[in-house]
Amino acid sequence: MHRNRKAAPGARTARLACCALLATATALVGCERGSSDGADETATGPSGCPDVHTRAQSAVTRAERTDIPWGGPTSGPAAVSGRTIVYVAQTMTNPGVAGAANGVREAARVIGWNVRVIDGGGTPAGIQAAMSEAVALRPSGIVIGGFDPGSTAQQVTRANALRIPLIGWHAVPEPGPSRQPDLFTNVTTRVQDVARISAQWIISDSDGRAGVVLITDASIPFARNKSDLIRKELARCRGVRLLSVENIPIPDASSRTPREISSLLSRFQDRWTHSVAINDLYFADAAPAFRAAGEKGSGPPYNIGAGDGDPSAFQRINSRQYQAATVPEPLSLQGWQIVDEFNRAFSGRPASRYTAPVHIATAGNSEGATTWDPSGYREAYRKIWGK
Repeated sequence: MHRNRKAAPGARTARLACCALLATATALVGCERGSSDGADETATGPSGCPDVHTRAQSAVTRAERTDIPWGGPTSGPAAVSGRTIVYVAQTMTNPGVAGAANGVREAARVIGWNVRVIDGGGTPAGIQAAMSEAVALRPSGIVIGGFDPGSTAQQVTRANALRIPLIGWHAVPEPGPSRQPDLFTNVTTRVQDVARISAQWIISDSDGRAGVVLITDASIPFARNKSDLIRKELARCRGVRLLSVENIPIPDASSRTPREISSLLSRFQDRWTHSVAINDLYFADAAPAFRAAGEKGSGPPYNIGAGDGDPSAFQRINSRQYQAATVPEPLSLQGWQIVDEFNRAFSGRPASRYTAPVHIATAGNSEGATTWDPSGYREAYRKIWGK
């Protein structure tokens, strides 16, 4: 039904222009609505956005580089011995949460600490129970792995009273130390940068003319904020039409995503040229629905994950199977950073405030890799710790 991604640029541009014209015609009849959150679409016209498109192309080219030197800390306290860290996971079915946990385990082995992972199972009750268990263990430090600390306010307050340092991974919107909630630091890429580059990739890839489906989990403040920022960036290009915003909670992704994808394909057909999801895992669950509908793995729709970059996402990208790009978190690096930040906390030193830059992985630059693992950080942290 759709063209292969390697179609001639002129043919593909013409096709996308037709999609934009169809989107405009639809807007004259009446607005479509997202099937889950009822968000109004924005009819934006067929003429593209030359200036925005040029800036997007430049940003994407920078983000696709793989030769970025280590820009994190090169000095800090030597390793403190005999510590135990508890990693409380929002759900270990979330590849990003699991990937960061694995990075913590790897770094802890190097520095000589013990790590215990407690899985919250993706439910409010499960996460609260996991945090209660973690605090009761009175470990040296606790990682808040991918959930809102406000959902466990009582446990966070108890940990603070016991002077147990708390470090977040994607726990609050901004990287760095947090006063409310009281976190020694929060390790994450800047959500603004991830959202912006994801939208810019769509603008660049479509020549400023696209029909977009956005998938989010509105139950997670971090994810909801990310999707709101993506919408704002897409809106900068008048040739981009937001067809639908789909609210699918991550724990329900495997059951709900295939149904939603089938419905969207029926509703939008060729008007749907691109997708962006706040997490790559949605495209793993979407693939069977695309396949059942006869869609080519190479797209359209061309799909980008605005976060995580787990191995399955790289596999889909490298094999051109229903995902074209991801903005991967350097999950292992972030796990090592979490351990280093705890070492700073235990040593009475301030947080490093390091934030990894955004990166875009595609089949063209991943060279068959299954993770985004930038160079230099292991050597830098080993040198800092004296290991």
